[in-house]
Amino acid sequence: MNEQSKATMVAKAPIFISIVLIMILTVTFLSSKIFYSIKSGQAGVRWKRFSGTEIDHIYEEGLNIIMPWDEMFIYNIRIQEISVEMDVLSKTGLKVQLYLSIRYAPEFKLLGVLHQQIGPDYAHTVIIPEIESVLREIIGTMGAEQIYTTGREVIIEAINQAIEQVAQRYINVDDVLIKKIELPKSVAEAIRFKIEQKHLVEAHEFIVEKEKRKQ
Repeated sequence: MNEQSKATMVAKAPIFISIVLIMILTVTFLSSKIFYSIKSGQAGVRWKRFSGTEIDHIYEEGLNIIMPWDEMFIYNIRIQEISVEMDVLSKTGLKVQLYLSIRYAPEFKLLGVLHQQIGPDYAHTVIIPEIESVLREIIGTMGAEQIYTTGREVIIEAINQAIEQVAQRYINVDDVLIKKIELPKSVAEAIRFKIEQKHLVEAHEFIVEKEKRKQ
């Protein structure tokens, strides 16, 4: 290598070093937008700047690299649980408090469609409103005593209908647990007293009938 070539390389060295440093700084600055670490129990949906949501490819756990102008939305795909309290009205306008626990997870293969059409907050956008709507409708046809005595069975049946509706929105509802159905205290006590009195009357009638058969 002649002296002229060496001199040229030495002269260009600062430029080359500057370019390398700029590239390193750029990658470092944009690393949070380029490199995405998806953990166990998670999956990613990519939104492309020029073509929108990528619905036919779900990004699985591990390191994923995308263009810095795109975005990655990471979802929890494990079964999750959310506690819900809601007030609904009976047929007579009586306030009924329901305490529910909902276990759910997104449909993995349809995660891209879920993101495109509903978004990350799908539990509050779809699951809770759908279940609440069905419960308002069914409890609105029931009286207080019916809710107290057979309400749980009827509500479970209504919830199963809601789960079928939610499944059409790319979400799996694993289970809905009814923790408590609460009527106003005075109403619940009145119903309990009525039921107790009914049982006492039935017991008395049974004893009377038994004594008659002995005679």
